[in-house]
Formats: sequence, C-alpha cells, structure tokens
Amino acid sequence: MAGSQRVYKARIKSTQSLKKIFRAMELIAASRIGKARDRVTDSTPYTRAITRAVSAVATHASVRHPLTTERDDTNEVAILVVAADRGMAGAYSASVIREAERLATHLESQGKSVRFYVSGRRAVSYFAFRGRDVAAQWTGGSDAPTTEQAEAIATTLLEAFRAPADQGGVAELHVVYTQFVNMVTQNPRVIRLLPLEVVEDVVPAEEGEILPVYDFAPSADAVLDALLPRYVRTRIYNCLLQSAASELAARQRAMHTATENAEDLIRTYTRLANQARQADITQEISEIVSGADALAAS
Repeated sequence: MAGSQRVYKARIKSTQSLKKIFRAMELIAASRIGKARDRVTDSTPYTRAITRAVSAVATHASVRHPLTTERDDTNEVAILVVAADRGMAGAYSASVIREAERLATHLESQGKSVRFYVSGRRAVSYFAFRGRDVAAQWTGGSDAPTTEQAEAIATTLLEAFRAPADQGGVAELHVVYTQFVNMVTQNPRVIRLLPLEVVEDVVPAEEGEILPVYDFAPSADAVLDALLPRYVRTRIYNCLLQSAASELAARQRAMHTATENAEDLIRTYTRLANQARQADITQEISEIVSGADALAAS
C-alpha cells in the first residue's frame, strides 16, 4: 500500500503542475481576447463601407470585370482554410477543418477540383498527415494576425484567380473561417469571395425614395480595378481577425475547463492517497496487535 501512496502523490504533483500551465494559458488568452475583440469591432465598419462601395460600382456600372465574372475555362476551385497555430483551444481548429472538408465534398460532387490554401499550423499538420496537397500555406500569428499576412494571402489568391487556366487559374475562391459572435459563441462559416458576390448590407429602396445617380471617374473599370483587390484584402483580413478572436475565446474556455478538471483529479487522488494511508495504518496496527497476542499466548 505504501507504493500506492507514492503513485498517488506523484499523480497529484504532476496534475498540480498541469493545473498551473492550464491556468496560465487561460489568463494569457483572457488578457488578449479584449484587444482581439476590439480589432474585430474596429475593422467591421471599414469592411462594410468598402462592401457598399463595391456593391454600388458592381450594381450601377454595366461592365464585365474579371473579378465579377464567372469563369468557364476551368473547374479548379480554391479554398482558404483559416485555423490555429497552436492547440489547447478545444474543437476550434477541428470545427473549421470539418467545415472545409464538407465544402470540398460538396464542390467535388459538382464535378469541381478543389485546391487548398491553408493558414495555421493545425490545418497544415492535418493535411500533411493525410497526404493532401496544399497549394500555399501561412503559419505564425494566428491569434494576432497582421495586415502584412493578410496582404500576402490576398495577393496569392488574387494571382491564382487571375491566372489563365493552363497556368493553374481557379474559377472560384472560398474562405472557411470562424465567425466571432461573442465569448461563448463562435461559428465556422463559409463565404465565397470570388467571383464577387456582393449581397450583404444592401438596403432596399423605400417607396418614393429617389436613388442616387453614380458617376465613375475616370471609368467604372478603373474604379473596379482599384476597389476589388482592396475589397478582397479587407475581407480576408477581417476573416483573420474574426478567427483570432474566436481562437482566443475558445482557448480561454478550454483552459478554464481543463483547470477545473485538474482540480477534480487532485481531489480524487488526494482522497485515494488518504484511503491508502489509512489502510497502511490499519494494517500496521493489526500486525502489532497480532504480534502482541502471539507473545501473550506464548
């Protein structure tokens, strides 16, 4: 039984060490989530503004732009998967990857060929372990994305969409990320960036309302050339910020649960160690009494 006490004490010590790690990671995530949430809030008005600007140009200009026109020369489809660089965030990365696999299955059922672009080490490891080809990957800073990272991703994806079919061009671009709703709710979401689908934030005209007349200078084509790449970069950056806030919220919640589970294990092991110690004491007393009876009988 003394061996059992040593085992339980070792388990208590290791669990206490894990508890300290979990608690530290929870506090780190809690200290960063406020800033990440503010960045999402700050970027959303600009994203909506540029969406409305692109919507106005695309709606009121009768032009055919490469970024707004369906391609029929290729069946290649690009999917950008935004996951985490580190684990210990519950089912955050798994949910995004599962949503990406569901989208890929749906697209392949339509006769399309899927090409993955991956952000985050967890997703990179997932596709590498399964031997899936990845066209491009970006790692580092998933919980604090930068504009430079968003610029690099947007540039790569825009080049793939603009490229001819014989040079690896893609017909569609989808983004799978996690939408940050609040500290409790984060939802995996799929959006199609290209060809452009500007359907959000469109306010219908009321009865009797006079719609504005738009005049584009120097031309609608030039305005689209300037706005659409910026629109794609802005949307991708917003997706990265939403994912970062979701990752930190998921990690804080997961580490809080892990800390509570560690406390439960410590209480359980402490009780078992006390029971083993009591059994050792009882056995020693029984041996002493038995020895004393044997001496008295002799």
